[in-house]
Amino acid sequence: MKYKKIEGSIAAAKGFSASAVHVGIKKSKLDVAIIYSEVPAVAAGVVTKNKLKAAPVLVTKKHLKDGMLQAIVVNSGNANACTGSAGLTHAKDMAILTAQGLHISPQQVAVASTGVIGVPLPMDKITKGIDLCAKNISTHDPEDAALAILTTDTYPKKIAIEIKLSGKTVKIGGIAKGSGMIHPDMATMLGFITTDAAIEKEELKKLLRQVNDNSFNMISVDAETSTNDMLIIMANGMANNPTITSRDHPDWVVFKDALQWVATYLAKEIARDGEGASKFIEIQVTGAASEKQARLAARAISCSPLVKTAMYGADANWGRIACVVGYSGAQFKLEKLKIKIGQHVLYANDAPQEFDEAVLKKLLQGKTITLKVDLGVGHYSADAWGCDLTHDYVNINASYRS
Repeated sequence: MKYKKIEGSIAAAKGFSASAVHVGIKKSKLDVAIIYSEVPAVAAGVVTKNKLKAAPVLVTKKHLKDGMLQAIVVNSGNANACTGSAGLTHAKDMAILTAQGLHISPQQVAVASTGVIGVPLPMDKITKGIDLCAKNISTHDPEDAALAILTTDTYPKKIAIEIKLSGKTVKIGGIAKGSGMIHPDMATMLGFITTDAAIEKEELKKLLRQVNDNSFNMISVDAETSTNDMLIIMANGMANNPTITSRDHPDWVVFKDALQWVATYLAKEIARDGEGASKFIEIQVTGAASEKQARLAARAISCSPLVKTAMYGADANWGRIACVVGYSGAQFKLEKLKIKIGQHVLYANDAPQEFDEAVLKKLLQGKTITLKVDLGVGHYSADAWGCDLTHDYVNINASYRS
């Protein structure tokens, strides 16, 4: 479905604003941001399943328990992970400082950080940044928030759309970051979504998990699940639409589809901007016994180093895709298994199919590649997204701290 894109990204929805500043955590780029709702908002979030969770993740999990937030504070350039009790204190202090600046409760502030692991937060700079952001929350360009959360990303990921719910105009906006350490399991992946839709908190929580499973949890750059992965949504209800209370509500499908579109758009942008990436890869798995089975196969293909390097080299080595399907854990029938690159069938009927190497080489030299796999056992499907694995990825991560 096509949606009307609008300006404002994370602050497009009524009642939301955002600000960002540079305080020297990074050498020259924006590095502290606040996202703020003028009224308390129903909120939900998902965080990394990495057992070594960063301090801001622990604080945010606690603050999300009652399903209400009014602000998100985030810094880039430092993950505040593996920083012990001092790191936890610093994350709590970020919430307190933000709350003081905005005159709200610290419990209604989510905290996020991204950057180098194992380095103490420079709290003198953080304090300055939060103070500046809070004071200028309504005057700064809200689009800057998308820049302030970046690390090795080459461009900001942002989107906002407008829909109608029971005749009311509702806006959904989002920003995300992520380029390396991307293999979310709910990389250093952060995603923030705001909306002025009215929705009951438990329903929002269920919707976010469903949307996340089909978007951010279906991308992979390097199969690394970060200590800081986080996706948060805030819905402040200021559009005054009839509150969505369940799947039976007449607006539920419309809102869910729009939210899914926003999350998927941002997830694809992360995959497209993978560290060192030169190609965006879409994996379409069909014919699965269940949606879970389809996801298993699609995700496995998306993070295979052998598949990713073959795509980088424009090599139509379909055997690598077949190999991944075999170990993915997904059910398939060998005699019905079909593998395609674009519209070209490379394997079917338990036998390799003839294809023109030159034609496939040219196809694989493009910026976007579509891999299609039919498992031949059912009617369920799933899409995943990733990128190729290049020399530049190694170069970026060989000197990340410098």
